Amino acid sequence: MLTKDEILKAKILIVDDQEQITILLKRILMREGYKNIETTTDSRKAINMYKYLQPDLVILDLDMPYIDGYKIMDELKLIEINSYSPVIVLTGYKDQESKIKALHKGAKDFLTKPFERTEALMRIYNLLELRLLHNKINNQNIILEKRVRERTKELKESQLGVVNGLSRAVEYRDNMTGLHIMMASRISVLIGEKIGLSEYQCELLMNSVPMHDIGKLAIPDSILLKPGKLNEQERKIMEKHTLIGFDLLSVGKSDLLKMAQTVALTHHEKWDGTGYPNQLKGEDIPLEGRICSIADVFDAITSERPYKKAKSIEEAINEIKNSSGICFDPFLIDAFLEVVPEISKLNKIKKYCEERSLQVA
Repeated sequence: MLTKDEILKAKILIVDDQEQITILLKRILMREGYKNIETTTDSRKAINMYKYLQPDLVILDLDMPYIDGYKIMDELKLIEINSYSPVIVLTGYKDQESKIKALHKGAKDFLTKPFERTEALMRIYNLLELRLLHNKINNQNIILEKRVRERTKELKESQLGVVNGLSRAVEYRDNMTGLHIMMASRISVLIGEKIGLSEYQCELLMNSVPMHDIGKLAIPDSILLKPGKLNEQERKIMEKHTLIGFDLLSVGKSDLLKMAQTVALTHHEKWDGTGYPNQLKGEDIPLEGRICSIADVFDAITSERPYKKAKSIEEAINEIKNSSGICFDPFLIDAFLEVVPEISKLNKIKKYCEERSLQVA
């Protein structure tokens, strides 16, 4: 609730071309204890005064030279787009049509000339109380929204920190640099941008693709780091990392975790239906899984592993092109080929880091 003192400190603007009216109203208000009162008899100054003073209440005459009260209320609506104009109309008009027009323009109450002192003070006090309460609630909502945004940001950062830490843990079992998750996520975003995904969707890709191999945390080193081809039994165990990753990420319902789950589960599905774990085919494979699979395979081809040597970027591009319509979505392959120059730059950065054993954040 508001105290009377808070209301008496409110800012009031009086606009009337009759000087005796503005003087009389100001005197009545000051005797009542109001402290912040400004007046003008020139309606052309009203809008600029409103912008400068930001009054809590406007007492506005309708019939004035230059600019009438109706036009001033139209201007006030443009200023108070997210709120309302706190206007008491001061008028000698007594017809219903004028009052309805004033209400339509934004007036909240009326004072009819000649006005009675007690009635005028009560109407002004009541409307000021409503306006100040409105402002108070609005300010509280702004503060609350700010706190919610800050808390949401903290939770998002915390969530990203945990899941990216787990993703890096997978990489540390391999090359200790985090280069693969960097390459896979950046290439995925380049493809996403090329096909017209929104900024938000690309941000989700950037933060979910690094978790695509998180299920490998549960794969034994004897299989994960084996310096040779896996046998049938070992291959089946390795393929379980998609299901394990999906399960590990089923701990929340945020957009990020939902996409990360999908990527972890489907990045080894193939366009022709021969992938794993569910042999999905074509567009039945979620888009994020199809994008990640290209980025993942490209970086795998150009990276050295315990069981193979790295191939050149040209060899990787040819292998991926030849797998269009077999392993990969042809539409996405076209997009991939268009961003090859940017991918080449990323690959040079990766090679530079590998040569110097640098870690990538």
